[in-house]
Amino acid sequence: MTWQPATRYPDPAVQALDPRFAKYMIFSAAIERIATGMRWAEGPVWFGDQRCLLWSDIPNNRVMRWDEQGGNVTVFRQPSNFANGHTRDRQGRLLSCEHGSRSVTRTEYDGRVTVILDKFDGKRLNSPNDIVVKSDDSIWFTDPPFGILGHYEGHKAEPELPTNIYRVDGKTGRATVVASGVNRPNGLCFSPDEKRLYVVESGAVPPHIRVFDVSDGGDQLFNDRVFYRCKDGERPDGFRCDADGNLWAGWGMGEGNDGVRVFAPDGTPIGHITLPERCANLCFGGVARNRLFMTASQSVYSLYVNAQGAQAPLPASA
Repeated sequence: MTWQPATRYPDPAVQALDPRFAKYMIFSAAIERIATGMRWAEGPVWFGDQRCLLWSDIPNNRVMRWDEQGGNVTVFRQPSNFANGHTRDRQGRLLSCEHGSRSVTRTEYDGRVTVILDKFDGKRLNSPNDIVVKSDDSIWFTDPPFGILGHYEGHKAEPELPTNIYRVDGKTGRATVVASGVNRPNGLCFSPDEKRLYVVESGAVPPHIRVFDVSDGGDQLFNDRVFYRCKDGERPDGFRCDADGNLWAGWGMGEGNDGVRVFAPDGTPIGHITLPERCANLCFGGVARNRLFMTASQSVYSLYVNAQGAQAPLPASA
């Protein structure tokens, strides 16, 4: 695995597949590798108030931290219960999907860790994978079996529940199943207006990205359909939307496919960012939310783009 930064602009690794992507490319911005040495990097989350990035190194059972101003990489938490996906709630607290504890947790302001959910109907969750928070404070997460398939990214165990997608009410803490028919659900994210929920179905053959409409009440899904059906050698993972509603997806597998694939809201692939490693997940950050951070196998990469990460709308009562 060799990687060298671009020696000329524009970076040839940033490619427009459709004219619509051109406006998101910055002529003098190149891909940077900001950290390496992980076993499997996942779950990036940006902390703008601290100007730092956190991400999981799952097999090493740790969460890492990169400081934007100094470029220092340190261990944020170890052990991490084989944490995978992360996000922040509306109060700025860290939410984490933990394979080892088979739970979703919240890190309080004083550092204490609170379990949000580890069982449903009296049965243990599988291995929560990726997580998002809606503007009404509800927590949505996927629960495939990846963390209990062996002892590399968790602890081997038999699943007790189907591979559901869950919603935890932000006021009552009540958990409900919002989708039960997705085979090994993986990455998920809302569209900027929260009227759509995108979900990767990793267990489908071939894998594909599904999209659901969100009910007016914001707590149910309907009109399930395929947003993008993968071709040979294509495998999506985690993703995020930008403010224009484009979907930026971690992508693989194999040379030429590894990196980030960008989709317009109509499902058309419009751009690709080529990396030398398979990209598992990504997020937007930086002072202006225009810096794309990509966790890719053993490394973390960044790229300034002429797009901003989507921000959840203010709740209706605001």
